[in-house]
Amino acid sequence: MKLLSINAIALLLLLSTTHAFAGNLPKLVDVGADKCIPCIKMAPILDQLREDFRGQMDVVFVDVWKQREDAASYGVRMIPTQIFYAADGSELFRHTGFFSRAEILAKWQELGFKFGTRKP
Repeated sequence: MKLLSINAIALLLLLSTTHAFAGNLPKLVDVGADKCIPCIKMAPILDQLREDFRGQMDVVFVDVWKQREDAASYGVRMIPTQIFYAADGSELFRHTGFFSRAEILAKWQELGFKFGTRKP
């Protein structure tokens, strides 16, 4: 029983450090707040990216005020911060401030990812 508890703790630690990459997709995490002006401007961009690239990349928003523990795990000092992850969970790039759709897609392409869109 003690071994089971130790394994469960190890699993939780592993999940907390890898930010749960269950789907094996590249992932864009935007850490911000729903009251920050640049974050508010990015919300529809993230929603559209999530819709346009469903099944190709995960797009996640983490609110620093509502999801404090989760947000803290990203080590963000300013908001909004966008973090680009490879499918294996390794961090590829980090940007702070407003990031347009075109800039986000250009960065993915620069990182070696090209996504097909359902919509232009």
